[in-house]
Amino acid sequence: MIFKKYGTSYHSVDPNFESKALNEIGFRKDKERVVPVEEFQGAYEHLTTHELVAEADGLVQDHTEQLLLDRLESRLLELEASLDPHCVLVVDNSDGPDWPKTKQHLRNTVVDGENRLHFDYSVAPALRMAVYAPREA
Repeated sequence: MIFKKYGTSYHSVDPNFESKALNEIGFRKDKERVVPVEEFQGAYEHLTTHELVAEADGLVQDHTEQLLLDRLESRLLELEASLDPHCVLVVDNSDGPDWPKTKQHLRNTVVDGENRLHFDYSVAPALRMAVYAPREA
């Protein structure tokens, strides 16, 4: 399960990585669980933090950006699947300048004798996902 802190509570969320969105790397509340911050901090302890990044390059801007987002989401879901069933992931980035964004770099290339733009995409800063395990009683 993935959580993101909103105000005084942690909400369970689903990834919402969409190249056409204003905030390409996003999470959507799934309304399954809401845990007050104090209760969460009392019930779970931080184990590790993983920094997730991805890259993509290609000749079509939107396709290349979505490929990058798909790769990032795949890494996130692989991390979630690799966890002990009692562990949870928490989005560790804060909103604002610390939030991961897609970065685009353009370069000119020649394809079949024609000038073309080539798009290189990356994520900066990295999407940080903290792993939490239940505290032992």
